[in-house]
Amino acid sequence: MQAWIGRQERRTDRVDAGLAARWLATLDRAMPADGTMPQGLHWCLCLPDAPTARLGPDGHPLRDDSTDSFLPPVPLPRRMWAGSKVEFFAPLHVGEAVERVSTIAAITEKHGGSGVLVFVDIAHETHGQSGLCLREVQSVVYRDAAPAGAAPVPPALGDGAFDPAPWAAHRVVTPTEALLLRYSALTFNAHRIHYDLPYATGAEGYRGLVVHGPLTATLLLDLARRELGDGALRSFAFRGLSPAVCGEALHLVMRRGDDGALELAAFAADGRQVMSASATAC
Repeated sequence: MQAWIGRQERRTDRVDAGLAARWLATLDRAMPADGTMPQGLHWCLCLPDAPTARLGPDGHPLRDDSTDSFLPPVPLPRRMWAGSKVEFFAPLHVGEAVERVSTIAAITEKHGGSGVLVFVDIAHETHGQSGLCLREVQSVVYRDAAPAGAAPVPPALGDGAFDPAPWAAHRVVTPTEALLLRYSALTFNAHRIHYDLPYATGAEGYRGLVVHGPLTATLLLDLARRELGDGALRSFAFRGLSPAVCGEALHLVMRRGDDGALELAAFAADGRQVMSASATAC
């Protein structure tokens, strides 16, 4: 699979008014007066558009060793978005045409307590009409199937309670089935763990429907926007630590460190950390 390193893909798209309105409606946001789009919309642009007949059992596009396959044919059944590092250079505007150039940057195999893990790092550069808008390195992880008889992931909520006292900003959001459905539609994501409960629990071993990693990251970006204003971040990085479950409260928090950098995180109601994130302000 090392032959896939350096493989590139180019996709074009447009920030049309319909997409902007649907994305903002999903987040219960109003349209900005100046037509600039809040940070996080880029995850809904330049999407994979594999035909339905080319989707695998999990809902992701099939992978093979043909020249048409951008992602390498990792022989592991479960796939998740592990995290991203994003640099923001210019905001996207409604009506703007964009082009994204994606490059397979690294493929790394690791062995842990849960078995074999294969990480694929994808470098994205998104250009708008005025030049480079953002640069991102996205990490995708492939895993073995859940072993038979394994306990559901994540574990059931415990007796603990999340304490927001150490954090300067705190917001609670409970992701619903409707929110997950809308985000799957916005990102053209057919991964069944986000909408097919019997599949999520029976085939992949989750305790419920799984909240998309980039959706949780988008909610953290929205928290930063509420505290600092639109387009306030120069960089943002997140890493998924544990699945967030649909219908359960997510505690979104942010604080500024002694060095001026921003620390963000998402926690379950019992204090289990779902996501860690960091950011720098403009």
